[in-house]
Amino acid sequence: MSDRPHASGDPGPDNTGQDNAGQDSTGRDGSAQGSEGHGGAEDLARRAAAGFHRTEDGQVDVLRTVGGVRGLVEAIVPGVVFLGVFTVTQALNPSLVAAVAVAAAFTVARLAQRTPLTQALAGLAGVVVCAFVARTTGEAKDYYVPGFYTNAAYGAALLLSIAVRWPFMGLVFGFIRGEGTHWREDRRRQRAYAAATWAIIAVFALRLAVQLPLYFADQVQALGAARLVMGLPLYAMGLWLAWLISRPVAGAADEPPA
Repeated sequence: MSDRPHASGDPGPDNTGQDNAGQDSTGRDGSAQGSEGHGGAEDLARRAAAGFHRTEDGQVDVLRTVGGVRGLVEAIVPGVVFLGVFTVTQALNPSLVAAVAVAAAFTVARLAQRTPLTQALAGLAGVVVCAFVARTTGEAKDYYVPGFYTNAAYGAALLLSIAVRWPFMGLVFGFIRGEGTHWREDRRRQRAYAAATWAIIAVFALRLAVQLPLYFADQVQALGAARLVMGLPLYAMGLWLAWLISRPVAGAADEPPA
């Protein structure tokens, strides 16, 4: 199972449509008027927020954002199957075949039901890449190597977004909260969204800190278990924490623009 930072099994039109913040179909409301100067950033924000959802009370809908129960199953089960078959048989090929077969079955099921294929296809592609790497080296532990690179890449990209003062979670949460990119004019909001982005970076960093030592120690079963626990479940927790960290403080006066 690959550690994808975001997965949404049903990126429907309501993701960028009207929500409790009063956004219209372009994601702009009264607070986002006059943002023509940031048109490119607004467009990037809409794209980044495409798979994020809110609940009726205006909170981030973590479960739906990660693809719902079905998305969780599709993301987790191939890894469980690979680890389970390998633990029982200690044979690489049957484990890889079983994992790929399960991921393919999820894709076929979505195709038959005519439901969105994005998450299932991404999951299948991830499993195939992991299987290819492990089959090439002949080492079961190398099934988890692609995840190390994706975690490092996503973490580096988010770190860069903070460095250039466009923290990624500000683009995402600012859009779905109806703030557009105007949060950049308030130092408090900049710091809040930077902290929210750090929370997601911490997810990627924690995965690497725990899993790399297991990889180099050839602890395949422990590595597989860590990958399952620290996949979508840990990401969902980080996403929820990032949302709480960055929530606006009612009645707070704005600081001078940065």
